[in-house]
Amino acid sequence: MVADSKVDFGAPATLHKWPSLANQRRPDRDSYPISEGTLDQCISAFMEKPATTRHLYEIHTIAQPPLVTGILSPEHVLELSRLREFL
Repeated sequence: MVADSKVDFGAPATLHKWPSLANQRRPDRDSYPISEGTLDQCISAFMEKPATTRHLYEIHTIAQPPLVTGILSPEHVLELSRLREFL
């Protein structure tokens, strides 16, 4: 149950970006870090990116089962951003 789950938004995290070509991820390359801070700061930095490019980003952090995995996809970051005030 979400209400019983606590997420440590102060946990260390890194915002990564995927190299892209024509606004598409390059599968032959690895993502690279562009910003470090807390999970909360990385979610905020992600949300500041244009919606049309968010698919090029992901957040790496410490896993916090069941809601937070070690690598957060753009969809996962959006969901955490929406739930942030409730967790």
